[in-house]
Amino acid sequence: MIDLVLVFAACSAATFALGSPLIRALLALSYRQHAYEDAPKSHARKTGTPTMGGVLFVLALLAVGVRYSDAMTRSLVVLGILCACVGAVDDVKKIQGARNRGLSARMKFALTIVAGVIFLALIAPYSGSSKIVGVVARWGAHHASVAPIFWYSLALLAILATTHAVNLTDGLDGLACGTIIPPLLAYAWIAWRLGESGTAYADVATLGAVAGFLPYNRYPAKVFMGDTGALLLGGVLGGSAILTGTLLLLPIIGGVFVAEALSVILQVAYFKKTGKRIFRMSPLHHHFELGGMPETTVTRNFQAASALLALAGAAIVR
Repeated sequence: MIDLVLVFAACSAATFALGSPLIRALLALSYRQHAYEDAPKSHARKTGTPTMGGVLFVLALLAVGVRYSDAMTRSLVVLGILCACVGAVDDVKKIQGARNRGLSARMKFALTIVAGVIFLALIAPYSGSSKIVGVVARWGAHHASVAPIFWYSLALLAILATTHAVNLTDGLDGLACGTIIPPLLAYAWIAWRLGESGTAYADVATLGAVAGFLPYNRYPAKVFMGDTGALLLGGVLGGSAILTGTLLLLPIIGGVFVAEALSVILQVAYFKKTGKRIFRMSPLHHHFELGGMPETTVTRNFQAASALLALAGAAIVR
């Protein structure tokens, strides 16, 4: 436990210390955000803010991967960094195109699937009985085993879903950063409780990096994490659920991200069928924003909801 606290403190302090130099470097390179054309008009002021701050999360994962070289830590580090690479390519393409249009959705999904397949190949020798739910003591079952093909399919779906759900949530200053903290904390605790120390170290390192980055990312943001950071965070979250055998708890612990992703899916499907909208705008945070709720209030409410859901999910595992 002391090691975990030290990892958190080191990653948080290092990220915070590197934040200002990184912002200056990103400005010098003209790595600036271009606001989405379809976003609320108030977001136009965000254009010009440095982006790709998520590279600091990569540094934290690399550091913990070097310090703790067990197979589970390395696997989760590899997944996070591969997802960050996909995000970085997308970010650079957006910057070079001088508009917020990067990789196509199909290409981004395909590259994320490749990252997930590599991760699953790395953990295959250690996946054991293909656990889908681990240590659900209150339900009287240690775990439920399923056919490997089903488990790998579900695991890959979890990686694909979490990476892009976190990416969708990254639309307001400090929203994705603040909302990811409770789920990462929950999975760090679950991993430690279940003896998955490698997963716990990777989660705590990421958690520390996010905590050190948040002062620069909260309203009004001085820097954005970009897809580089958002896809990494989603990858670590999904990978943690897989490695702890708690995939069925992921929709609870990461419930805010589920709601954000579902709002987009429902909006698109309903509009194509009826020509009408369910929400004022999707993802869900824009719906509340266009309803007159201040950006900071939306962010606080989503973070509070994330904390409650993460606590509820973690409470099931004991």
